[in-house]
Amino acid sequence: MTKEIATFAAGCFWGVELDFSKLDGVVSTRVGYTGGHLDNPTYEKVCEDTTGHAEAVQVEYDPAVISYGELLEKFWEFHDPTTLHRQGPDVGSQYRSAIFYHNESQKTLAEASKAAQDQSGRWTNPVVTEIVPASKFWPAEEYHQKYLEKRGIEISCH
Repeated sequence: MTKEIATFAAGCFWGVELDFSKLDGVVSTRVGYTGGHLDNPTYEKVCEDTTGHAEAVQVEYDPAVISYGELLEKFWEFHDPTTLHRQGPDVGSQYRSAIFYHNESQKTLAEASKAAQDQSGRWTNPVVTEIVPASKFWPAEEYHQKYLEKRGIEISCH
């Protein structure tokens, strides 16, 4: 089986991880921090909104079962991409909407997908999702991994 990696930020990573983990073709998920300037960030530091990191989910998937384009479609369903640095009650740049692409193909698909969302009429406000190169992904502390699943919560907080 060939596996590929996709990385998305869509607010609090607990619900995003749960949503992606339920998809056929997703091999594994892990939550963490990316897109910032501090090495070895902690949850506490990221929550100070000074590290530049986003709460993100790294998705390992089998492209023979689910395509990157299909992951993008789910990404748009899982959150509101029109709120800058906010998802619901969570406010700060760590909760921003972002797609961290791992190659040029992902970049092209992400840009086309974002443009389609913006032009779809689905959203009242413009889509503010960042599309940026993937950088170092720092796994979050163990207690954040599969947080909702460990607590028997099957419904995402999104």
